[in-house]
Amino acid sequence: MKILLKNATLLNPQSPFHSSRQDILIVNGTITEIADQIKTDKETQQYTFDNLFVSSGWFDSGVSFGEPGYEERETLYHGMKVAAKSGFTKILLNSNTNPVPDSSSSIGHLIKMAQGLTTSLYPIGTLTKDAKGEQMASLFDMHTQGAIAFGDHKKAVEKGNLLKIALQYSQSFEGTIISYPQDKELAGKGIMHEGITSTKIGIKGIPAMAESVQIARDLEILKYTGGKLHIPNISSAASLDLIRKAKGEGLSVNCSVGLPHLIFDDTILEDFNSNFKLFPPIRSKSDQQALRAGLLDGSIDMISSMHEPMNIENKKLEFENAAPGSLGLESCFGMLNKIFPLDNVLSFLTRGSKCFGIPSARIAVGETADLTLFDPEKSYRYSIDDLKSTSKNSVYLEQDLQGKVLGSINNGELTLND
Repeated sequence: MKILLKNATLLNPQSPFHSSRQDILIVNGTITEIADQIKTDKETQQYTFDNLFVSSGWFDSGVSFGEPGYEERETLYHGMKVAAKSGFTKILLNSNTNPVPDSSSSIGHLIKMAQGLTTSLYPIGTLTKDAKGEQMASLFDMHTQGAIAFGDHKKAVEKGNLLKIALQYSQSFEGTIISYPQDKELAGKGIMHEGITSTKIGIKGIPAMAESVQIARDLEILKYTGGKLHIPNISSAASLDLIRKAKGEGLSVNCSVGLPHLIFDDTILEDFNSNFKLFPPIRSKSDQQALRAGLLDGSIDMISSMHEPMNIENKKLEFENAAPGSLGLESCFGMLNKIFPLDNVLSFLTRGSKCFGIPSARIAVGETADLTLFDPEKSYRYSIDDLKSTSKNSVYLEQDLQGKVLGSINNGELTLND
């Protein structure tokens, strides 16, 4: 298949064509020519957009869909299409399915289901059997089938010795262990950030300490064992300080921050909108500002959209009873582009893949075409009609977005936005 992208502004600092406007010819998934003007033949599919920008394909370090087990939320096939239309060519799939991916066969099945699509799927295997936190799962067997990392979704590793053994064992194949940052006992039955707002509206809170205490323990174990540790979706300034210090000491730790924690603070919960019920919870304004600064200085390695479809009967409930989670893929770029310069946004959306050993191709002749197409200047009010996911639980509805994704190219496949 031949694809010609006309008059595109290329944004890729590793490319010799960075910041220039060029035509890009892609043949069978490989960039074969980049030039001011490229002539076409009858076999070439030509695409022209009013304000086309092209970057390396984007990466999300933690996406949930539904299949297997919760297909009513989102099937894997449809979710992957949503990711491609949202500009993400590489995603890590969270281990919150039913049954959970705790064996080589389950990992292999997920990868097989996602073959032939624009977006590449990298499944996270559970750290423990049945994600029960008791017995370590067969990490190496899952690794050989393509598991990218190992963690029980939204469950901290309560047993310190289990984390120690996992970090030691995974070094034999350079595996990455994921530890969810929340002390279960300290969090208790809280459902939002513990602070002035939770006191004001009378909802039980989760102190930021529940996160930082867990991270402090995990980092101490990492210091003892060595290995690779990923801490997903940190939400507090105290957590960031601990990770920044650990990196300064040479520990192999990386972390992500969730998109909603960069956009909102806990005052947004004053109207009890259940779409804003998230774990980890949206925290204070000072935490939000610290997380933004941590992204800019590189202490936070990557962003996750925290995309988590949830069917309406689990969301349209009183705040206390509603299920946590929000969509994020479709609105991720437009929200980030409102608050950060474009070059920073593209860095946030691409640099995290290297933490998991996933290559990111340059935009250059001879390289694999792994590209995201977008218009950074188009602004619009985000409405339910813009949601491509099966579920509609989005915290970003009625927000003004800056920038629109046009499509993505990867694996020799092109997906365009509607």
